[in-house]
Amino acid sequence: MSETLYEYAWLIPVLPLVGAMLVGLGLISFNQGTNRLRQVNAVFIITLLGASMVMSFALLWSQINGHGDYTRMIEWAAAGNFHLNMGYTIDHLSALMSVIVTTVALLVMVYTDGYMAHDPGYVRFYAYLSIFSASMLGLVISPNLVQVYIFWELVGMCSYLLIGFWFDRKAAADACQKAFVTNRVGDFGLLLGMLGLYWATGSFDFHIMGERLEELVSVGTIAPALAAIFAVLVFLGPVAKSAQFPLHVWLPDAMEGPTPISALIHAATMVAAGVFLVARMYPVFEEIPLAMTTIAWTGAMTSFLGATIALTQNDIKKGLAYSTISQLGYMVMAMGIGAYTAGLFHLMTHAYFKAMLFLCSGSVIHGMEGVVGHDPVLAQDMRLMGGLRKYMPLTSLAFLIGTLAICGIPPFAGFWSKDEILGLAFTANPALWVVGWLTAGLTAFYMFRMYFMTFEGEFRGNDQTIKDQLLASMGVSSPLPQFGPGAMDVKELDHPTHDHDHDHGHGHGHGHSHSPHESPLTMTLPLLILAVPSTLIGLLGKPWDNTFEGFIFAPGEVVEAVAHFDWTEFLIMAGSSVGIALIGITVASLMYLQHKIDPAAIAKKYPALYQFSLNKWYFDDVYHRVFVMGCRRLARQIMEVDYRVIDGAVNLTGLATIVSGEGLKYLENGRAQFYALIVFGAVLGFVIVFSVV
Repeated sequence: MSETLYEYAWLIPVLPLVGAMLVGLGLISFNQGTNRLRQVNAVFIITLLGASMVMSFALLWSQINGHGDYTRMIEWAAAGNFHLNMGYTIDHLSALMSVIVTTVALLVMVYTDGYMAHDPGYVRFYAYLSIFSASMLGLVISPNLVQVYIFWELVGMCSYLLIGFWFDRKAAADACQKAFVTNRVGDFGLLLGMLGLYWATGSFDFHIMGERLEELVSVGTIAPALAAIFAVLVFLGPVAKSAQFPLHVWLPDAMEGPTPISALIHAATMVAAGVFLVARMYPVFEEIPLAMTTIAWTGAMTSFLGATIALTQNDIKKGLAYSTISQLGYMVMAMGIGAYTAGLFHLMTHAYFKAMLFLCSGSVIHGMEGVVGHDPVLAQDMRLMGGLRKYMPLTSLAFLIGTLAICGIPPFAGFWSKDEILGLAFTANPALWVVGWLTAGLTAFYMFRMYFMTFEGEFRGNDQTIKDQLLASMGVSSPLPQFGPGAMDVKELDHPTHDHDHDHGHGHGHGHSHSPHESPLTMTLPLLILAVPSTLIGLLGKPWDNTFEGFIFAPGEVVEAVAHFDWTEFLIMAGSSVGIALIGITVASLMYLQHKIDPAAIAKKYPALYQFSLNKWYFDDVYHRVFVMGCRRLARQIMEVDYRVIDGAVNLTGLATIVSGEGLKYLENGRAQFYALIVFGAVLGFVIVFSVV
């Protein structure tokens, strides 16, 4: 039975791909009928992904019980000495990643039924979700770099489709283009690095590349600097996919997509792909100190940058987006210092609590829409929230658990994984530990700022003064209803006093309620399910009995983890990280819960720092001026060259032809005597010329 399971493991990515294909064909061929059967299609897609999840759990259980790695390959292409094989591999890492992706994706799909209930693109959204899940599952079981690259690009394509799902909104259309172009920059580096490594080693297999590259560098065939260049070029791919500095700018804009896809991108698919590739490429990276240092400092810089920007965000989804950038920085930093298992452990814990936090934000937006109208900007602004805990108890409980987890408060999941990274960072490089430690304090502050502004205090959604101020700051005189995030039927805007039959029992009339409401069961159930791993899954990585590390062993020699567990060292390191988190929580409480410190006064006292954070370190402005405007200027100059030089040359040729033709037609009169005279004149001319010479 076990071997049969491995033989059919290829079905894990194929099943959701088949679901997406069949539903997509239905949308193309029988659009109205397919859309009428919206929930039938949703159940079909969820069932297929559920089958993939069951297979993933079975494979993980088999791997835990000691089954060896399984790889199955077929020859895909051959030319001379070049042979390209495709297939799949099931090992500890791919089995674990398959479980993470399928569980999070399944819960997101269940949640989507409530969130997108009235969206006319409901079925299309499910098809996109399914192909996105299939792409990520194909990536995690890929046995070589070429196959990873194929699925890597598919993941990028799906993110483009989903971020720009509401493509009739300019912000969403711009955001998906920004994500696509930014990722192309990283992917070009990845492609160059792949080709360089193949040129050097003659293989796309991860382990063979690592072994041959080490051997070539040691005997002097390849300079260490060249090997480092190849490794850093490959790392550019994860820099873009996992939104690392300086290619992080696309991820916050990706919030323009529906909240379920925000949860999937930020938790288990796109951004996880970058960290996963660093893990897969570890046999190459770990032998190149310069590459490891680059990876570590890129991660550290990103974690600090994301945290400092999140401090001032008022959009609940943008705040969580910068939080994701910061946490991904931790994972990448861990990979760079050799803490392979710690980075993957944080990837796993973060996938669950960040998916839950994003789905909570969607639940909040859904609840707020009935109060502030259908303007997505107002529905997501935390300055209009407050006191939601009494209206949305389940959502607030899940958000609080996720917040405690990401802040690293024991015994929640984030504590164990983040503390392991910080402990190993202190051993590897104290400067990296300082950055990570300060970031932990900032994380606690901005996350509890979000929690207090959203769920505690008095509800501010009915305060017309605040609404007017927010609209004035955006240069809008009145809210413009537009079909944006949430499960609202756009037609309800025309009849605000009528409750639709399709309200799924919400018991509220959209657009005229004076208080928010809890989300339907299809949305709250995934939150409560995700709260369980967010609370307990970290216990797998207890430093005195690290089950996770025993399962996900690092390839090659990396930093030793708990060979000799030292309670004193653990308590000092854990105490310092929890201590700074508690300081951050206390400051957030004094500012946003007890109102004993006025954040506005601090912003006025340090306006440069406040604006620096609020304007996202001015990265977007610089990129816009240098790349967007610069490319436009260059394009205009090239157009001038094309118009004046190239078109001028073509036009001049045409003019010369016309003039010569017009002149010659007078010589073509059809009279033989005239032609003889011309011949005689020509001969006479030649005679005179040659006689003079």
